[in-house]
Amino acid sequence: MKTWRHSLRAATLALACLGGVQAMAAAITVGQVAPLSGREAVQGRAYAAGLKLALDQANKAGVGGHRFTLVSENDGGRPEETTALTTRLVTEHKPLVLAGFFGSRNIGDLVASGLLEREKLALVGYRITELDIPSPWLYNVRANLRDEVQKMAQHLATIGITRLGVLHEDGPGAEALATTVEGIARAAGQQVQLRATYAAGTTRVTSAVDTFLAKPPQAILILASGAATAAFIEEYRISGGAAQLFAQSGADVEQLARRLGEDTLRGVAIAQVTPSPYRLVGRLAKELSDAVGANKELEPMVSYAMMEGYIAGKVIAEAARRMGAQASREAFVTALDSIDAYDLGGYRIGYRNGQHQGSRFVDMTILSATGRVRH
Repeated sequence: MKTWRHSLRAATLALACLGGVQAMAAAITVGQVAPLSGREAVQGRAYAAGLKLALDQANKAGVGGHRFTLVSENDGGRPEETTALTTRLVTEHKPLVLAGFFGSRNIGDLVASGLLEREKLALVGYRITELDIPSPWLYNVRANLRDEVQKMAQHLATIGITRLGVLHEDGPGAEALATTVEGIARAAGQQVQLRATYAAGTTRVTSAVDTFLAKPPQAILILASGAATAAFIEEYRISGGAAQLFAQSGADVEQLARRLGEDTLRGVAIAQVTPSPYRLVGRLAKELSDAVGANKELEPMVSYAMMEGYIAGKVIAEAARRMGAQASREAFVTALDSIDAYDLGGYRIGYRNGQHQGSRFVDMTILSATGRVRH
């Protein structure tokens, strides 16, 4: 198995003088296990690049006097690899915090292993296709799937669509997700006529396509991974499916644009849980653009996944600043919990009263025939 390690160039270690005594702040390792190859590699690499850009900026700014290093391991999207690689990363690199993990089963298995609890180790920023994975050690930097579905339902209500189909991953949270979606739809005056699933960690969607072709709904909510979303849209449209398609934020806009033709893409709507990285209308997007422009070796293209990774890196840097010079995992978690209304520039993050969903921001974007995002 190929392993990817991304290490940030260390800025000069800051020395702080307090009361005539010099105190050296911590060297902080951020650990990531993510799909840096395989079906979700484009988004996994982009997320890692966003993390790196934010931590690199923190090093240059001397945030808290700390020096940040990102170490990334590649699980290829395979759930069976995630916990083993995380265990090895924790043993070898002693990270203060984890970030940028992908996959409902991957993260669910990691939580179930007890590793995060034993190590008192927070995971900041992750992507799943379920409503939530209960754990006090998980801190997200985005809205959850419930918020995305509510946004889709509100939009559908305004255009008079009432008969829905739902595609989602088959996993431990599948029934809870289906029940939630049906409740949200009812509240918006809609009905889920039928739903279809695909096996977790795969793109095997042919059976789902057949289901929706046999009894066509007006619109289909695609609550799937980026790779499975692309596979479904392609096969469904090629097979003559004509329902309007609404995808959750895990859909990879850039992958869709490269893979699918004009007729396939036209009118596909995608929920987005971060501000657009393409429209420089706020401080956050401008800062990301400047960071990308200053990095001549950046491999991935700018994307929503990169923006999400950048936000996660900014949250980690802010928690480290609040933690102070005496670094520990416990102190870092306490600092995370103190973040109530952290304004990154038009995008706020807050963790309060044990609630670790950092944001409720959801926007709807529509793809043009050329795969460009129209707001």
